[in-house]
Amino acid sequence: MAKSAKDLRIVFMGTPEFASTSLKRLVAEGYNIVAVVTTPDKPAGRGQKIHESDVKLTAKELGLPILQPEKLRDEAFLEELRALNIDLGIVIAFRMLPEVVWSMPPLGTFNLHASLLPEYRGAAPINWAIINGEERTGVTTFLLNHEIDKGAIIEQEAVDILPEDNIGTLYDKLMNIGSELVIRTVDKIAEGNYTAIEQMHIDESTLKPAPKIFKEDGLIDWSRKGCEVINLIRGLSPYPAAWTAIYKDGEESGSAKIFSARFEAGDKPGSVGDVVTDEKTYLGVRVADGVVYVDELQLAGKKRMMIKDLLLGWRDASKSRFLK
Repeated sequence: MAKSAKDLRIVFMGTPEFASTSLKRLVAEGYNIVAVVTTPDKPAGRGQKIHESDVKLTAKELGLPILQPEKLRDEAFLEELRALNIDLGIVIAFRMLPEVVWSMPPLGTFNLHASLLPEYRGAAPINWAIINGEERTGVTTFLLNHEIDKGAIIEQEAVDILPEDNIGTLYDKLMNIGSELVIRTVDKIAEGNYTAIEQMHIDESTLKPAPKIFKEDGLIDWSRKGCEVINLIRGLSPYPAAWTAIYKDGEESGSAKIFSARFEAGDKPGSVGDVVTDEKTYLGVRVADGVVYVDELQLAGKKRMMIKDLLLGWRDASKSRFLK
């Protein structure tokens, strides 16, 4: 006899806050999480204090059993999993699972991904959707298989990307909508009333990827169009933040992270990277088709500030150039 959704023995696997929200939702609604698998604790930051993942902290708060294997193929870990008699696995923002893990539950293991698959497979789908100027994205649940983000799709929900959205606001939206999708997916799997749609016969060369973001991805190329510069800033704000090198008298004098900006189109005199400022209330940077006005930034070694506050202490800002 089939079990009801809330009788299913579920193992939950994840690491960041994005996963924690779904874990909290599952427990709050009475689903049976028999164990939580997350990354091992590790030292982080200047003080090298031991860091626990958001999912571990949530699991501790909820009183759930926690497993933190160094290696997912470790036989002792696999024995612990087998002993739990799991019916279903849920994975959100974790790491690639070996088949011996994802195939263990009789009902399979599903993943929540922050894009409308097959678009934006990879580690940073929310960032790249904004950077590429998309007006819509979403969340997808799919069954794990041997390839990353290529399993059969169970459920999807679309979300509009608003002009004012950045990675912070869109992350929160998708995190909360994703938790609802996880609940719906568990219910569907328990009832058996779903047809998973295979990601087949797709010309992979037409898809937009979502690779991990590295520092060089955030370097602003001021020779690009203003809308592209703004999308890069939005797609990396507040973290890790788009950034620029600053030059004065032909030499690099520092760098700055930029958190918010706006674009005004127009054919204005001057060169790409030139600063436009009254030294008191505004600071713009010339781009290919106008000026990007910076609202909030952080000079290297300084705190994050609104541009009006920063200009109070930034002498000769007009003599600077922002260059790649």
